[in-house]
Amino acid sequence: MLIELKVQNFAIIDNLALTFGEGLNILSGETGAGKSVLLKSLSLLMGEKAEPDIVRTGIDNAVIEGYFDLSDRPDVLHQLEELGLDISDETLVVRRIISTHGKGKVYLNGALSPLASLRSIVAPLITLTGRATPLIEMTGQHDNRHLQSRAYHLEILDLYSGTWNLRTDFEKMHSRFFAIESDIQKLEEANRSREQRLDFLRFQRDEIEALDLKPNEEAELEGRVSRMRHSTRLIEFVGASVDALYANDEAVMVGLQTVLQRGQELNGLDPELAKRLAPLMEAKTLLEDGVYELRDYGKNLDADPAELNQMEERLSALRKLQKKFGKGVDEILKAHGEITEEIESLEKHDENIKELNDERAKLEKMMKKLAKELNERRSVGAKLLEKGVNGELLDLNMKGVAFSVSVKWAAAWSSTGQNEVEFMIRASKKDEPKPLAKVASGGELSRILLSLKRVVGSSDRPRTYLFDEVDTGVSGQTAEKVGRKLKTIAKGQQLICVTHLPQVASFADQHFLIDKRAQKGGGQRMSVTQLGKTERIEEIARLISGEKISKTSLQHARQLLAEST
Repeated sequence: MLIELKVQNFAIIDNLALTFGEGLNILSGETGAGKSVLLKSLSLLMGEKAEPDIVRTGIDNAVIEGYFDLSDRPDVLHQLEELGLDISDETLVVRRIISTHGKGKVYLNGALSPLASLRSIVAPLITLTGRATPLIEMTGQHDNRHLQSRAYHLEILDLYSGTWNLRTDFEKMHSRFFAIESDIQKLEEANRSREQRLDFLRFQRDEIEALDLKPNEEAELEGRVSRMRHSTRLIEFVGASVDALYANDEAVMVGLQTVLQRGQELNGLDPELAKRLAPLMEAKTLLEDGVYELRDYGKNLDADPAELNQMEERLSALRKLQKKFGKGVDEILKAHGEITEEIESLEKHDENIKELNDERAKLEKMMKKLAKELNERRSVGAKLLEKGVNGELLDLNMKGVAFSVSVKWAAAWSSTGQNEVEFMIRASKKDEPKPLAKVASGGELSRILLSLKRVVGSSDRPRTYLFDEVDTGVSGQTAEKVGRKLKTIAKGQQLICVTHLPQVASFADQHFLIDKRAQKGGGQRMSVTQLGKTERIEEIARLISGEKISKTSLQHARQLLAEST
């Protein structure tokens, strides 16, 4: 809900900060005090387009800022998270800067954002693709987009008729149905080139399988080919090395053996000599092992030309595969797996189409049955909703106005079923019902919304309702009934209501006085003050008697406040 509103340099507002609370927030003031300006600033928080001429004369920018508590709105928090915005404190700060020069700016939680994002979060239009609950819902002269939306009419009817779960089931079926149709179309289009594609894929698969590759084979194969190509030089090296180390009269081993024999003869002359000769003994052992390893290595160096040719051909084939499928053997094997999967899918083409057609037929049968059930329950719910709303409207002194719900069987499915739902009203019995969106005034819309909320009940997603003109043409007992209905709706929600009626104002949880005063040097500025208990009595007395507040009007004000608790 909206916790705080700040407005700067906007029309007749210089610098304004308001703190709203849960429940019923009443705005009152003399005619022309600026209530419409305040509501206009709230409509800008909802994403309404701003005009440069609303900025105070002589100032470059106007600023509208709203602070929302989202602790009970996980749906909005999810939207913000998807936009990459910080939601750690479960709040939303909307800041709009309206400039007299060029485009204005929108900030959501400090991040520069498009106006469309603001609209989608604070006041999304209800669409036929699913439920979207606004943070602010305004009904009156500034904004009645929701109550004029047929998609919103359907949402209210489904909530009231208890068909929301059925509708959700239908939406899932509808989504799957068209996904199946899309898959079938793709498969049928692919059928034209399927055999050609299969031939190509089979060739690639067989080309890879012909090599029977093993993981990490490339390095081993390269090593073997290199060794076989240079076997003559390697054999020469082994022979020369064995001769130098072991085989001729001047070999290292001969000299080392001579040293060790002479040392053993002299061991008796000095015990320390044996210790000094120990490393040479180890060196002799290591040298003998090294010579043995070289000889063993040399035995396997003879290159078979046929085998070398075979290895080179395999390496060449591997290089060709690498150019087509990837740098390493692992990538080639991965490509083989993907090719095999696609081949299996294409080979099952007819089977896949049959399975999809069977699923589509089954879904179609279920959807027809569910659409019929939705239609029947909505039709019954519409009659009950009409009865309830008309009872509320009669209680609100809207005599002659009849509310009705048109539920028609549509020619084709939508994601919500096969119905066209629209709220209708007629001004008298002589008139034909006409669409609510086309003929209802701001005051009628406000009272119809008030009646709907009374009949349907509170939303499971708390929001801020803005009621303007709800008391137009209302007085006496009807005004008191309007106040009580507003108070009821405001429980667990937030309701901001502009009123001229003392009976309505007396039910406020928070009461704000809007005042417009002349400034030195010309011009007027608006101020808004939250009223305390004594100030509320005085304001309600003013609403009763006008500018001249009498003892009688003060007493009447006290009585209204006492009766409203």
